[in-house]
Amino acid sequence: MTILNNTPSYSVAPTTVRGTLRFLLRSLARLINTWIARVIAHREYQANLIILRSLSDKELRDIGLARSEIGEGLAEAAKFRNQRQKSEQV
Repeated sequence: MTILNNTPSYSVAPTTVRGTLRFLLRSLARLINTWIARVIAHREYQANLIILRSLSDKELRDIGLARSEIGEGLAEAAKFRNQRQKSEQV
């Protein structure tokens, strides 16, 4: 018997295919998760905008905003929340 006849009965290909599929599924799940998070963040932004626009000028002054700063204030809050979420992931 020679070395050529003594080949293993298993193949590396199924392991590689499984690893590739696992990678693709994780990437797809991450992509879907990111998309859903963006939709939720956008809806939250819209809801907050509606709430802030319904407040009177006096109520806005009480929380430290002027009517012209509503969009900027929400953008700043969103940026802060995004940074906090990224730091929690690490």
